[in-house]
Amino acid sequence: MKMLIYGEHRDGQIRKITFENITLARQLGAEFEVVFIGQVNDDFKEQAAKYGASKVLFVKNEKLNTYSPDGYAKVLMRIIKDRTPDVLLMGATATGKDLAPRVSALLNAPMATDCIKVELENGQLKLVRPMYAGKVRANIQLNGDLQIVTVRPNVYQASEQAVDGASEEISVEAPDFKAIVKEIVSGAKEKLDVTEADIIVSGGRGMKGPENWHLIEELASLLGAATGASRAAVDAGWRPHDEQVGQTGKTVSPTLYIAVGISGAIQHLAGMSSSKYIVAINKDPEAPIFKIADYGIVADLFEVLPRMIEELKKMKN
Repeated sequence: MKMLIYGEHRDGQIRKITFENITLARQLGAEFEVVFIGQVNDDFKEQAAKYGASKVLFVKNEKLNTYSPDGYAKVLMRIIKDRTPDVLLMGATATGKDLAPRVSALLNAPMATDCIKVELENGQLKLVRPMYAGKVRANIQLNGDLQIVTVRPNVYQASEQAVDGASEEISVEAPDFKAIVKEIVSGAKEKLDVTEADIIVSGGRGMKGPENWHLIEELASLLGAATGASRAAVDAGWRPHDEQVGQTGKTVSPTLYIAVGISGAIQHLAGMSSSKYIVAINKDPEAPIFKIADYGIVADLFEVLPRMIEELKKMKN
């Protein structure tokens, strides 16, 4: 099987999902190439080779330096027609969710999104993805000369296996854009993105207000974690939307997820249930979150969090 992996990058950095997908392709025993579109750093080839990518494609054009949904889709379509891969592998990220359907429509290719399991059996991909807000898991098999698959971030752990990497620069004419992105203005953000974090501490309605969020932030800081929030906390204006975890927020799969004052509505569970270890802190013993938690603490969070913070400080000292 021959795969083309879309190399996602932002602000001069390769996104972790790219290394995860390289690792996945390597584990499947597939022949694969990684394609980066737009402005890249000189060490992208070396970084990709560290994880096992022996061939990297660079598509360079000044007009492609800023992400354009329809423009990038048309460029990918041209590359796919030239390289004829069996599978286009992407991350189920904001970019992947935007770009993959466009390529699928342009090439009339079948697509499976947000997959949490990818296997290769007799030359055919066997896929598993959650459906209906995580209530069921569907087994999927795609049929077509080209199959498009997006993989949920953090499901496969990136592992290094260095190879001698080669690169090829592909010259393309920038397609006509339906819309031109003139500028991307990012808000000042020093905190770790929840989709990239290995540990997440999330708070919900049980925090009672934004004035108590310092407990979440202090615990996260001690653990080197990102901070997340339930939809209830975001809707109440306590936290920004980019911290929301859930079906209408961000899907995460960290090694450790600590849910504080979160009851465990289906919408929230859909975004974090694939976490490796889940710790729930809630004073309601009937809270749904305890059904999926590996460790549950039935207690007042305002008593538990200060004690956790105190113990972690002792350990660090």
